[in-house]
Amino acid sequence: MKEWRKKYSDLIEAPLEEQDGPKSREELDEMKMPYEDYCRAAFAPGHEMGKPESLKGIRWMSTTMYIFTPHSVSNLAELGAEVYKFEMPRMGDPMKHTSPFNEAYLYPLHDTRPMTGTGYGFLNANPNEYWVSMDYHLDDMKEAFYRIVKMSDGLTECYRPGTFDRWKQSYRYLLELNPRFIYVWGGGFGYGPKCFGGSYDILGQAHAGLASVTGHHDFMGGHCTKHSNWCIDWYSGTQITFGILAAIHWRRKTGLGTMIEFSQVQAATRCLGHAAPLYGRFGIVRQRWGNWDTQLCVHGIILCGKSDFPDAINPQDKLEARYAMISAFQDADFKALCDVIKKPDMYSKYTKHKDRVEGESQVEIYTALEDWAKDKSRAEVVRILQTEGLLAEPVMNDREVYENEHYRMRGTVRWMDDPCFGDVLQHGSYSAGLLSKTPRRLYWIWRPVGGDNVKFYHELLGYPISKIKEWYDKAWI
Repeated sequence: MKEWRKKYSDLIEAPLEEQDGPKSREELDEMKMPYEDYCRAAFAPGHEMGKPESLKGIRWMSTTMYIFTPHSVSNLAELGAEVYKFEMPRMGDPMKHTSPFNEAYLYPLHDTRPMTGTGYGFLNANPNEYWVSMDYHLDDMKEAFYRIVKMSDGLTECYRPGTFDRWKQSYRYLLELNPRFIYVWGGGFGYGPKCFGGSYDILGQAHAGLASVTGHHDFMGGHCTKHSNWCIDWYSGTQITFGILAAIHWRRKTGLGTMIEFSQVQAATRCLGHAAPLYGRFGIVRQRWGNWDTQLCVHGIILCGKSDFPDAINPQDKLEARYAMISAFQDADFKALCDVIKKPDMYSKYTKHKDRVEGESQVEIYTALEDWAKDKSRAEVVRILQTEGLLAEPVMNDREVYENEHYRMRGTVRWMDDPCFGDVLQHGSYSAGLLSKTPRRLYWIWRPVGGDNVKFYHELLGYPISKIKEWYDKAWI
Protein backbone atom coordinates (compact mmCIF):
# COMPACT_ATOMS: atom_id res chain seq x y z
CA MET A 1 0.00 0.00 0.00
CA LYS A 2 2.84 2.41 0.84
CA GLU A 3 4.50 1.69 -2.48
CA TRP A 4 1.20 2.25 -4.28
CA ARG A 5 0.59 5.58 -2.50
CA LYS A 6 4.14 6.69 -3.29
CA LYS A 7 3.76 5.75 -6.96
CA TYR A 8 0.50 7.67 -7.36
CA SER A 9 1.16 10.47 -4.86
CA ASP A 10 0.89 13.11 -7.58
CA LEU A 11 -2.71 12.04 -8.17
CA ILE A 12 -3.71 11.44 -4.56
CA GLU A 13 -2.35 14.72 -3.28
CA ALA A 14 -3.49 16.82 -6.25
CA PRO A 15 -6.43 19.20 -5.68
CA LEU A 16 -9.80 17.71 -6.57
CA GLU A 17 -10.31 20.00 -9.57
CA GLU A 18 -7.06 18.73 -11.13
CA GLN A 19 -7.91 15.04 -10.77
CA ASP A 20 -9.49 12.95 -13.49
CA GLY A 21 -13.06 11.76 -13.24
CA PRO A 22 -16.29 13.36 -11.98
CA LYS A 23 -16.08 16.11 -9.35
CA SER A 24 -19.68 15.92 -8.16
CA ARG A 25 -22.78 13.73 -8.08
CA GLU A 26 -24.15 15.73 -11.04
CA GLU A 27 -21.05 15.05 -13.13
CA LEU A 28 -21.18 11.37 -12.21
CA ASP A 29 -24.81 11.16 -13.33
CA GLU A 30 -23.89 12.99 -16.52
CA MET A 31 -21.13 10.49 -17.29
CA LYS A 32 -23.59 7.60 -16.86
CA MET A 33 -26.06 9.08 -19.34
CA PRO A 34 -26.60 7.38 -22.70
CA TYR A 35 -24.98 9.50 -25.42
CA GLU A 36 -28.31 10.62 -26.94
CA ASP A 37 -29.56 11.82 -23.54
CA TYR A 38 -26.27 13.60 -22.90
CA CYS A 39 -26.57 15.49 -26.20
CA ARG A 40 -30.16 16.49 -25.48
CA ALA A 41 -29.13 17.83 -22.08
CA ALA A 42 -26.02 19.60 -23.41
CA PHE A 43 -27.68 21.33 -26.36
CA ALA A 44 -31.19 21.63 -24.86
CA PRO A 45 -33.06 22.88 -27.95
CA GLY A 46 -35.60 25.47 -26.91
CA HIS A 47 -33.54 26.74 -23.97
CA GLU A 48 -31.03 28.88 -25.88
CA MET A 49 -32.16 32.14 -24.35
CA GLY A 50 -30.80 31.25 -20.92
CA LYS A 51 -27.23 30.76 -22.15
CA PRO A 52 -24.52 33.37 -22.84
CA GLU A 53 -23.83 34.83 -26.28
CA SER A 54 -20.35 34.35 -27.72
CA LEU A 55 -20.22 37.68 -29.61
CA LYS A 56 -21.96 39.87 -27.05
CA GLY A 57 -20.16 43.22 -26.93
CA ILE A 58 -19.38 43.26 -30.66
CA ARG A 59 -21.12 46.06 -32.60
CA TRP A 60 -21.32 45.73 -36.38
CA MET A 61 -22.56 47.90 -39.26
CA SER A 62 -24.25 46.41 -42.31
CA THR A 63 -24.80 48.34 -45.55
CA THR A 64 -25.73 45.19 -47.44
CA MET A 65 -28.47 43.98 -49.79
CA TYR A 66 -30.06 40.76 -51.02
CA ILE A 67 -28.67 37.52 -49.47
CA PHE A 68 -24.92 37.10 -49.89
CA THR A 69 -23.50 39.87 -47.70
CA PRO A 70 -26.50 40.21 -45.34
CA HIS A 71 -26.10 36.55 -44.37
CA SER A 72 -22.46 37.14 -43.44
CA VAL A 73 -23.60 39.71 -40.87
CA SER A 74 -26.69 37.86 -39.65
CA ASN A 75 -24.43 35.04 -38.50
CA LEU A 76 -22.82 37.55 -36.13
CA ALA A 77 -26.23 38.74 -34.92
CA GLU A 78 -27.39 35.20 -34.19
CA LEU A 79 -24.26 34.72 -32.07
CA GLY A 80 -24.99 37.82 -30.01
CA ALA A 81 -23.41 40.76 -31.85
CA GLU A 82 -25.26 44.09 -31.88
CA VAL A 83 -25.85 44.65 -35.61
CA TYR A 84 -27.27 47.75 -37.30
CA LYS A 85 -28.66 47.22 -40.78
CA PHE A 86 -28.65 50.46 -42.82
CA GLU A 87 -31.24 50.76 -45.59
CA MET A 88 -32.00 53.51 -48.05
CA PRO A 89 -34.97 55.63 -46.85
CA ARG A 90 -38.47 54.49 -47.86
CA MET A 91 -37.26 51.72 -50.21
CA GLY A 92 -35.29 49.42 -47.93
CA ASP A 93 -33.30 46.40 -49.00
CA PRO A 94 -34.40 45.45 -52.57
CA MET A 95 -34.69 41.85 -51.42
CA LYS A 96 -37.73 42.83 -49.33
CA HIS A 97 -39.74 43.11 -52.52
CA THR A 98 -39.23 39.46 -53.52
CA SER A 99 -41.20 36.34 -52.87
CA PRO A 100 -41.58 32.96 -54.52
CA PHE A 101 -43.72 34.57 -57.24
CA ASN A 102 -42.97 38.23 -56.49
CA GLU A 103 -46.11 38.55 -54.38
CA ALA A 104 -44.56 40.78 -51.76
CA TYR A 105 -47.65 41.61 -49.73
CA LEU A 106 -47.13 39.29 -46.80
CA TYR A 107 -45.55 41.52 -44.16
CA PRO A 108 -45.62 45.31 -43.62
CA LEU A 109 -42.80 47.26 -45.23
CA HIS A 110 -43.23 50.91 -44.22
CA ASP A 111 -45.98 53.34 -43.28
CA THR A 112 -45.50 55.36 -46.48
CA ARG A 113 -46.01 52.30 -48.70
CA PRO A 114 -49.14 50.63 -47.33
CA MET A 115 -49.91 48.63 -50.48
CA THR A 116 -46.60 46.79 -50.56
CA GLY A 117 -44.87 44.50 -48.14
CA THR A 118 -42.06 42.07 -47.53
CA GLY A 119 -42.09 38.67 -49.20
CA TYR A 120 -40.93 35.21 -48.25
CA GLY A 121 -37.75 35.60 -50.29
CA PHE A 122 -36.41 37.92 -47.60
CA LEU A 123 -36.62 35.35 -44.80
CA ASN A 124 -33.54 34.29 -42.82
CA ALA A 125 -30.97 36.71 -44.25
CA ASN A 126 -31.15 39.45 -41.58
CA PRO A 127 -32.40 38.11 -38.22
CA ASN A 128 -31.69 39.85 -34.90
CA GLU A 129 -30.53 43.09 -36.55
CA TYR A 130 -31.61 46.64 -35.73
CA TRP A 131 -33.09 48.41 -38.75
CA VAL A 132 -31.93 51.94 -39.50
CA SER A 133 -32.71 54.04 -42.56
CA MET A 134 -29.93 56.38 -43.74
CA ASP A 135 -28.89 57.78 -47.10
CA TYR A 136 -25.25 57.42 -46.07
CA HIS A 137 -23.76 58.75 -49.30
CA LEU A 138 -25.08 62.26 -48.57
CA ASP A 139 -22.58 64.71 -47.09
CA ASP A 140 -25.27 65.80 -44.62
CA MET A 141 -25.34 62.30 -43.11
CA LYS A 142 -21.57 61.78 -42.95
CA GLU A 143 -21.29 62.98 -39.36
CA ALA A 144 -23.79 60.37 -38.13
CA PHE A 145 -22.10 57.68 -40.22
CA TYR A 146 -18.62 58.52 -38.94
CA ARG A 147 -19.89 58.72 -35.37
CA ILE A 148 -21.17 55.14 -35.43
CA VAL A 149 -17.91 53.99 -37.08
CA LYS A 150 -15.98 55.25 -34.06
CA MET A 151 -18.30 53.23 -31.80
CA SER A 152 -18.30 50.01 -33.84
CA ASP A 153 -16.08 47.01 -34.47
CA GLY A 154 -16.65 46.65 -38.18
CA LEU A 155 -18.66 47.22 -41.35
CA THR A 156 -19.78 44.98 -44.21
CA GLU A 157 -20.70 46.54 -47.56
CA CYS A 158 -21.47 45.18 -51.03
CA TYR A 159 -21.32 48.14 -53.41
CA ARG A 160 -19.32 48.20 -56.65
CA PRO A 161 -15.57 48.45 -55.96
CA GLY A 162 -14.52 52.02 -55.27
CA THR A 163 -18.03 53.30 -54.52
CA PHE A 164 -17.44 53.70 -50.79
CA ASP A 165 -14.00 55.13 -51.56
CA ARG A 166 -15.61 57.92 -53.63
CA TRP A 167 -17.94 58.58 -50.72
CA LYS A 168 -14.95 58.70 -48.34
CA GLN A 169 -16.29 55.72 -46.41
CA SER A 170 -13.85 53.01 -47.50
CA TYR A 171 -11.34 51.22 -45.29
CA ARG A 172 -8.52 53.72 -45.75
CA TYR A 173 -10.79 56.54 -44.55
CA LEU A 174 -12.47 54.67 -41.70
CA LEU A 175 -9.13 53.34 -40.46
CA GLU A 176 -8.18 56.91 -39.57
CA LEU A 177 -11.28 57.17 -37.40
CA ASN A 178 -10.95 53.76 -35.76
CA PRO A 179 -7.65 51.81 -36.08
CA ARG A 180 -9.36 48.70 -34.67
CA PHE A 181 -12.01 48.76 -37.39
CA ILE A 182 -12.64 45.62 -39.48
CA TYR A 183 -13.86 46.47 -42.99
CA VAL A 184 -15.48 43.86 -45.25
CA TRP A 185 -16.18 44.28 -48.95
CA GLY A 186 -18.18 41.47 -50.54
CA GLY A 187 -18.68 41.56 -54.29
CA GLY A 188 -18.70 39.58 -57.48
CA PHE A 189 -15.23 39.17 -58.90
CA GLY A 190 -12.84 40.97 -56.56
CA TYR A 191 -10.00 43.14 -57.80
CA GLY A 192 -8.64 42.28 -61.25
CA PRO A 193 -9.75 42.70 -64.88
CA LYS A 194 -13.41 42.09 -64.00
CA CYS A 195 -13.33 44.19 -60.86
CA PHE A 196 -16.38 46.27 -61.73
CA GLY A 197 -18.61 43.41 -62.78
CA GLY A 198 -21.63 43.01 -60.55
CA SER A 199 -22.79 39.60 -59.39
CA TYR A 200 -25.79 37.62 -58.31
CA ASP A 201 -26.02 34.04 -57.16
CA ILE A 202 -26.79 32.82 -60.69
CA LEU A 203 -23.74 34.64 -62.04
CA GLY A 204 -21.58 33.06 -59.36
CA GLN A 205 -22.87 29.62 -60.27
CA ALA A 206 -22.42 30.26 -63.99
CA HIS A 207 -19.13 32.13 -64.19
CA ALA A 208 -17.30 29.99 -61.63
CA GLY A 209 -17.89 26.80 -63.62
CA LEU A 210 -20.34 25.37 -61.10
CA ALA A 211 -23.43 25.36 -63.34
CA SER A 212 -21.47 23.60 -66.08
CA VAL A 213 -21.13 20.46 -63.93
CA THR A 214 -24.64 20.62 -62.43
CA GLY A 215 -27.44 18.72 -64.15
CA HIS A 216 -27.72 15.60 -66.29
CA HIS A 217 -25.36 14.64 -69.10
CA ASP A 218 -26.38 15.28 -72.71
CA PHE A 219 -27.05 11.61 -73.36
CA MET A 220 -29.65 11.70 -70.58
CA GLY A 221 -31.35 14.64 -72.26
CA GLY A 222 -29.88 17.02 -69.70
CA HIS A 223 -28.21 20.40 -69.75
CA CYS A 224 -26.34 22.65 -67.34
CA THR A 225 -28.51 23.65 -64.42
CA LYS A 226 -28.77 26.53 -61.98
CA HIS A 227 -29.48 25.42 -58.44
CA SER A 228 -32.98 26.67 -57.65
CA ASN A 229 -31.95 28.00 -54.24
CA TRP A 230 -29.41 30.82 -53.85
CA CYS A 231 -26.84 28.37 -52.60
CA ILE A 232 -23.77 30.44 -53.50
CA ASP A 233 -25.22 33.47 -51.71
CA TRP A 234 -25.61 31.49 -48.49
CA TYR A 235 -22.28 29.70 -48.88
CA SER A 236 -20.39 32.93 -49.62
CA GLY A 237 -21.97 34.69 -46.66
CA THR A 238 -20.85 31.91 -44.34
CA GLN A 239 -17.30 32.12 -45.73
CA ILE A 240 -17.21 35.86 -44.99
CA THR A 241 -18.32 35.16 -41.41
CA PHE A 242 -15.30 32.88 -40.97
CA GLY A 243 -13.09 35.75 -42.15
CA ILE A 244 -14.70 38.19 -39.72
CA LEU A 245 -14.23 35.84 -36.77
CA ALA A 246 -10.57 35.37 -37.74
CA ALA A 247 -10.14 39.17 -37.98
CA ILE A 248 -11.67 39.60 -34.52
CA HIS A 249 -9.23 37.02 -33.16
CA TRP A 250 -6.33 38.78 -34.90
CA ARG A 251 -7.39 42.10 -33.40
CA ARG A 252 -7.45 40.64 -29.90
CA LYS A 253 -3.82 39.66 -30.37
CA THR A 254 -2.59 42.82 -32.11
CA GLY A 255 -5.10 45.57 -31.40
CA LEU A 256 -5.39 46.25 -35.13
CA GLY A 257 -8.25 46.10 -37.57
CA THR A 258 -8.06 44.78 -41.12
CA MET A 259 -9.78 44.76 -44.50
CA ILE A 260 -11.45 41.67 -45.93
CA GLU A 261 -12.10 41.48 -49.69
CA PHE A 262 -14.36 38.63 -50.79
CA SER A 263 -15.23 37.37 -54.28
CA GLN A 264 -18.55 35.56 -54.58
CA VAL A 265 -17.51 34.00 -57.90
CA GLN A 266 -14.36 32.52 -56.40
CA ALA A 267 -16.40 31.05 -53.55
CA ALA A 268 -18.38 29.10 -56.13
CA THR A 269 -15.12 27.96 -57.75
CA ARG A 270 -14.04 26.57 -54.40
CA CYS A 271 -17.11 24.29 -54.47
CA LEU A 272 -15.80 22.56 -57.61
CA GLY A 273 -13.58 20.18 -55.68
CA HIS A 274 -11.40 18.18 -58.05
CA ALA A 275 -12.50 19.93 -61.28
CA ALA A 276 -9.55 22.34 -61.61
CA PRO A 277 -6.84 19.84 -60.53
CA LEU A 278 -8.32 17.31 -62.96
CA TYR A 279 -7.86 19.72 -65.85
CA GLY A 280 -4.47 20.94 -64.65
CA ARG A 281 -3.05 17.41 -64.39
CA PHE A 282 -4.79 15.61 -67.27
CA GLY A 283 -6.41 18.29 -69.45
CA ILE A 284 -9.83 16.77 -68.77
CA VAL A 285 -12.79 19.14 -68.47
CA ARG A 286 -15.21 17.78 -65.88
CA GLN A 287 -18.63 16.81 -67.25
CA ARG A 288 -22.12 16.86 -65.83
CA TRP A 289 -23.03 13.56 -64.26
CA GLY A 290 -26.54 14.05 -62.91
CA ASN A 291 -27.57 12.25 -59.74
CA TRP A 292 -24.70 9.76 -59.88
CA ASP A 293 -21.25 10.12 -58.35
CA THR A 294 -18.12 10.28 -60.49
CA GLN A 295 -15.95 8.51 -57.92
CA LEU A 296 -18.28 6.06 -56.19
CA CYS A 297 -20.72 3.51 -57.55
CA VAL A 298 -23.36 2.74 -56.48
CA HIS A 299 -23.75 6.13 -54.81
CA GLY A 300 -26.60 8.13 -56.28
CA ILE A 301 -30.31 8.91 -56.62
CA ILE A 302 -32.73 6.80 -58.66
CA LEU A 303 -36.27 7.40 -59.89
CA CYS A 304 -38.86 4.99 -58.55
CA GLY A 305 -41.99 4.10 -60.47
CA LYS A 306 -44.62 5.16 -57.95
CA SER A 307 -45.15 8.12 -55.68
CA ASP A 308 -45.49 7.67 -51.94
CA PHE A 309 -48.53 9.96 -52.10
CA PRO A 310 -50.43 9.08 -55.30
CA ASP A 311 -53.68 10.68 -54.09
CA ALA A 312 -52.12 13.91 -52.82
CA ILE A 313 -53.46 17.25 -54.05
CA ASN A 314 -50.06 18.93 -53.81
CA PRO A 315 -48.15 18.17 -57.05
CA GLN A 316 -44.81 18.05 -55.22
CA ASP A 317 -46.18 15.13 -53.20
CA LYS A 318 -48.11 13.44 -55.97
CA LEU A 319 -45.52 13.65 -58.75
CA GLU A 320 -42.14 14.24 -57.12
CA ALA A 321 -42.08 11.90 -54.09
CA ARG A 322 -40.51 9.17 -56.22
CA TYR A 323 -36.76 9.53 -55.69
CA ALA A 324 -34.53 7.45 -53.44
CA MET A 325 -30.85 7.78 -52.54
CA ILE A 326 -28.83 4.53 -52.56
CA SER A 327 -25.23 3.95 -51.47
CA ALA A 328 -23.62 0.52 -51.98
CA PHE A 329 -20.10 1.12 -53.29
CA GLN A 330 -18.33 -1.41 -51.06
CA ASP A 331 -17.89 -4.75 -52.83
CA ALA A 332 -19.96 -6.68 -50.28
CA ASP A 333 -22.74 -4.07 -50.36
CA PHE A 334 -22.82 -4.08 -54.16
CA LYS A 335 -23.14 -7.86 -54.13
CA ALA A 336 -26.05 -7.61 -51.68
CA LEU A 337 -27.69 -4.97 -53.90
CA CYS A 338 -27.35 -7.18 -56.99
CA ASP A 339 -28.92 -10.05 -55.05
CA VAL A 340 -31.87 -7.85 -54.04
CA ILE A 341 -32.60 -6.75 -57.61
CA LYS A 342 -31.93 -10.31 -58.85
CA LYS A 343 -28.96 -9.36 -61.01
CA PRO A 344 -26.17 -11.66 -59.78
CA ASP A 345 -24.58 -11.56 -63.22
CA MET A 346 -24.07 -7.82 -62.85
CA TYR A 347 -21.98 -8.42 -59.74
CA SER A 348 -19.93 -11.02 -61.60
CA LYS A 349 -19.33 -8.46 -64.34
CA TYR A 350 -18.40 -5.61 -61.98
CA THR A 351 -16.85 -7.34 -58.99
CA LYS A 352 -14.30 -4.57 -58.39
CA HIS A 353 -15.21 -0.97 -57.70
CA LYS A 354 -12.73 0.35 -60.26
CA ASP A 355 -14.74 -1.46 -62.94
CA ARG A 356 -18.22 -0.32 -61.94
CA VAL A 357 -17.28 3.34 -61.38
CA GLU A 358 -16.50 3.79 -65.10
CA GLY A 359 -19.06 5.89 -66.94
CA GLU A 360 -20.32 3.13 -69.25
CA SER A 361 -20.65 0.79 -66.26
CA GLN A 362 -22.69 3.30 -64.29
CA VAL A 363 -25.12 3.71 -67.18
CA GLU A 364 -25.79 -0.01 -67.14
CA ILE A 365 -25.96 -0.31 -63.33
CA TYR A 366 -28.32 2.62 -62.70
CA THR A 367 -30.53 1.60 -65.62
CA ALA A 368 -30.90 -1.82 -63.98
CA LEU A 369 -31.71 -0.22 -60.61
CA GLU A 370 -34.43 2.01 -62.05
CA ASP A 371 -35.84 -0.90 -64.04
CA TRP A 372 -36.11 -2.86 -60.76
CA ALA A 373 -37.79 0.12 -59.05
CA LYS A 374 -40.26 0.97 -61.82
CA ASP A 375 -43.14 -0.95 -60.19
CA LYS A 376 -42.30 0.17 -56.64
CA SER A 377 -42.85 3.29 -54.58
CA ARG A 378 -40.05 5.25 -52.97
CA ALA A 379 -41.00 3.91 -49.53
CA GLU A 380 -40.91 0.30 -50.81
CA VAL A 381 -37.46 0.74 -52.34
CA VAL A 382 -36.05 2.26 -49.15
CA ARG A 383 -37.67 -0.37 -46.92
CA ILE A 384 -36.40 -3.30 -49.01
CA LEU A 385 -32.83 -2.01 -49.16
CA GLN A 386 -32.66 -1.01 -45.50
CA THR A 387 -33.94 -4.47 -44.52
CA GLU A 388 -30.92 -5.91 -46.33
CA GLY A 389 -28.59 -3.62 -44.39
CA LEU A 390 -27.95 -1.20 -47.26
CA LEU A 391 -27.90 2.58 -47.01
CA ALA A 392 -31.01 4.04 -48.60
CA GLU A 393 -33.13 7.09 -47.78
CA PRO A 394 -35.96 8.97 -49.48
CA VAL A 395 -35.37 12.32 -51.15
CA MET A 396 -37.68 14.39 -48.94
CA ASN A 397 -39.58 17.54 -49.83
CA ASP A 398 -40.18 20.56 -47.59
CA ARG A 399 -43.36 19.18 -46.05
CA GLU A 400 -41.61 15.98 -45.04
CA VAL A 401 -38.72 17.92 -43.54
CA TYR A 402 -41.18 20.07 -41.61
CA GLU A 403 -42.91 16.99 -40.17
CA ASN A 404 -39.71 15.02 -39.53
CA GLU A 405 -39.25 14.05 -35.86
CA HIS A 406 -35.45 14.19 -36.11
CA TYR A 407 -35.39 17.81 -37.25
CA ARG A 408 -38.00 18.82 -34.70
CA MET A 409 -36.02 17.28 -31.85
CA ARG A 410 -32.89 19.20 -32.86
CA GLY A 411 -34.73 22.50 -33.29
CA THR A 412 -34.00 22.64 -37.02
CA VAL A 413 -37.62 23.54 -37.76
CA ARG A 414 -39.61 25.49 -35.20
CA TRP A 415 -42.13 28.27 -34.80
CA MET A 416 -41.11 31.59 -33.31
CA ASP A 417 -43.19 34.45 -31.95
CA ASP A 418 -41.77 37.42 -33.84
CA PRO A 419 -42.43 40.71 -31.98
CA CYS A 420 -43.60 42.43 -35.19
CA PHE A 421 -45.09 39.68 -37.32
CA GLY A 422 -46.31 37.05 -34.89
CA ASP A 423 -45.96 33.35 -35.69
CA VAL A 424 -43.24 32.63 -38.24
CA LEU A 425 -41.89 29.20 -39.10
CA GLN A 426 -38.10 29.28 -39.03
CA HIS A 427 -35.57 26.67 -40.05
CA GLY A 428 -31.86 26.09 -39.70
CA SER A 429 -30.71 28.98 -37.52
CA TYR A 430 -30.61 27.18 -34.19
CA SER A 431 -29.17 23.89 -35.37
CA ALA A 432 -26.71 25.14 -37.98
CA GLY A 433 -23.74 24.01 -35.94
CA LEU A 434 -25.08 23.22 -32.49
CA LEU A 435 -23.21 24.99 -29.68
CA SER A 436 -23.74 23.66 -26.16
CA LYS A 437 -22.46 26.71 -24.24
CA THR A 438 -23.12 29.69 -26.53
CA PRO A 439 -25.83 28.63 -29.01
CA ARG A 440 -27.31 30.67 -31.81
CA ARG A 441 -30.69 32.19 -31.15
CA LEU A 442 -33.43 34.21 -32.86
CA TYR A 443 -35.07 37.28 -31.39
CA TRP A 444 -36.80 38.53 -34.55
CA ILE A 445 -36.62 37.90 -38.29
CA TRP A 446 -36.57 41.56 -39.41
CA ARG A 447 -38.26 44.91 -38.82
CA PRO A 448 -39.90 47.46 -41.14
CA VAL A 449 -37.72 50.08 -42.81
CA GLY A 450 -36.42 52.51 -40.19
CA GLY A 451 -38.00 50.50 -37.39
CA ASP A 452 -35.13 51.27 -34.99
CA ASN A 453 -34.34 54.85 -36.04
CA VAL A 454 -35.20 56.34 -32.66
CA LYS A 455 -33.12 53.75 -30.81
CA PHE A 456 -30.17 54.38 -33.12
CA TYR A 457 -30.18 58.15 -33.67
CA HIS A 458 -31.59 59.27 -30.31
CA GLU A 459 -30.61 56.64 -27.75
CA LEU A 460 -27.26 55.57 -29.20
CA LEU A 461 -25.94 58.66 -31.03
CA GLY A 462 -27.72 61.28 -28.91
CA TYR A 463 -29.47 63.32 -31.62
CA PRO A 464 -32.64 65.13 -30.47
CA ILE A 465 -36.01 63.87 -31.68
CA SER A 466 -36.53 67.17 -33.54
CA LYS A 467 -33.40 66.51 -35.63
CA ILE A 468 -34.58 62.97 -36.41
CA LYS A 469 -37.95 64.34 -37.58
CA GLU A 470 -36.21 66.95 -39.73
CA TRP A 471 -34.07 64.29 -41.42
CA TYR A 472 -37.11 62.10 -41.93
CA ASP A 473 -39.07 64.92 -43.58
CA LYS A 474 -36.12 65.49 -45.95
CA ALA A 475 -36.01 61.74 -46.73
CA TRP A 476 -32.41 61.55 -45.51
CA ILE A 477 -33.52 58.78 -43.16
